[in-house]
Amino acid sequence: MPKFRIEHLDASSPVLLKACVTLLVNAFAKPERYSAKRLNDELQGDSSLFYRQFFVAVANGEIVGVSGVKAADWASNTHIFYLSAVAAEHRGQGIGRALLEARIKWLESNFKAGRILVSSAKPKRFKDLGFVGIRKGIVEGRHLMMRRFG
Repeated sequence: MPKFRIEHLDASSPVLLKACVTLLVNAFAKPERYSAKRLNDELQGDSSLFYRQFFVAVANGEIVGVSGVKAADWASNTHIFYLSAVAAEHRGQGIGRALLEARIKWLESNFKAGRILVSSAKPKRFKDLGFVGIRKGIVEGRHLMMRRFG
């Protein structure tokens, strides 16, 4: 039995938002691109046209992982995985994989068909879940990958 659980992020909770922003700020190496303000705005983002859905991993009452999925505003039936991180001291416990699976399950439950895009420095974890590399899709060591469903 995992020592964590996956939940939908309640973006109306300032305490949960702060915990997620802190985790993400600490995980990302480019603070100029991923400022606390930008991350907070992304986590709270709400649009009647384009959804954003975030999931959190909780262990012992603490947020130890966060990951998001959003609608691409430039292509129909296209979903993007983004803003994913697991706290350093909790890596290697299956949390990242559980967050990936939760997002896939949510998409497949809420949409008839589509494609999921992700950019990752670690493509194996995505290949294991049915993602394929996009030809000439490697930029700065990150692999652009896609998975179709439906």
